[in-house]
Amino acid sequence: MTSSLLKQPLQFTLHPKDVLPEGMSWRLHEGYVRSASWDLEGECIALGLWGPGDVITSENPVVQPLELQCLTTVVVEHIELDPRDQHQHLQRERQMLAELLTIQRIRSGERRLLTLLSWIGGSHGQVNRHGCRLSLSELNLTHQALADLCGLTRVTVTKLLCRFRAEGRLLAVGDSDLLIPLQP
Repeated sequence: MTSSLLKQPLQFTLHPKDVLPEGMSWRLHEGYVRSASWDLEGECIALGLWGPGDVITSENPVVQPLELQCLTTVVVEHIELDPRDQHQHLQRERQMLAELLTIQRIRSGERRLLTLLSWIGGSHGQVNRHGCRLSLSELNLTHQALADLCGLTRVTVTKLLCRFRAEGRLLAVGDSDLLIPLQP
């Protein structure tokens, strides 16, 4: 019985703003994690947004420093990545970085934020015939976190979200969900 207990994978429940231990790989069972780094002035550089089912790692990071910060309460399980898993993770990480970089390069702040919200909704929301529904509170995405993801200021994000709601480009659903209507 003791040997079977020793073979149990290491599992953690972490809380918002906690940081996953460095140099390890994890399977995310519940919650959301942001991978990030910082520039020389201390500005956050968001590198990814990970949700349930994703594999995340800080083993042999290309970017230094690299931090895996919990946005919500998360449940993670330590895993050892075999070469096939490493390849799949690197492909997913590269795809996410390319998508975020493409969003961050959109000149118009309005289009950039709407594109980011659609991207988040498509990855971590619910898509239906009316549009894309996402819960910023469930993902614990503050206006600052959205700003970090798309390269805008928090004030700009707040102003744009208010404008989008007033113009009907974002619809409030329930207490904290947003619906991004399908564009005709």
